[in-house]
Amino acid sequence: MDANLPISFFDKQFQKQVSEQSFALNPFEQIALPYLLASVLDLGCGLGNLAVEAARRGASVVAVDASPTPIAHIQRVAEQENLALQGVQADLSNYRIDDQYDTIVAISLLMFFERERALALLDEILQHVKPGGCAVINVLIEGTTFLGMFQPGHYTLFGREELAQRFAGWQVLEHVYQTFPAPENTEKVFVTMVARKV
Repeated sequence: MDANLPISFFDKQFQKQVSEQSFALNPFEQIALPYLLASVLDLGCGLGNLAVEAARRGASVVAVDASPTPIAHIQRVAEQENLALQGVQADLSNYRIDDQYDTIVAISLLMFFERERALALLDEILQHVKPGGCAVINVLIEGTTFLGMFQPGHYTLFGREELAQRFAGWQVLEHVYQTFPAPENTEKVFVTMVARKV
């Protein structure tokens, strides 16, 4: 299977959302928004709705995604509204974080990598949050039965308590489980964690 299929799939979805002017925050982004302060890195930013809203509220945001449509949209909004918002198109399978941030966000991203890469990127995120800053992580967990968006063998479902274990020593601010129905009588089970580095 083509490794670019997930990118192509989501880019088509993003094109549709842009044409329909559909920019509402999803439930995970709504949990994250209050914690996006000062310098923010949004990894796998999707269409950029969260990054744009954080920048509108005064944050300085770097938003990274592999799909070209959201990055073009983010750059256009940043120019039109004179926001401290930079869109970066990058392959997140080998992306390296090169700065420290007050907040790093990875919503619905890590599960699209094989376990070794997912855990390495999670560790890198944790290392690049400034002391007193926050990480916002959202992943699919075991119990998820909808796997149609994944390339077989190239994804990670986290254990139910795996994120909590990775944040040992951090102050947990949010720890939310959510289940959503999916096609063909399947479901998606997510955990969203917001934690502060102490």
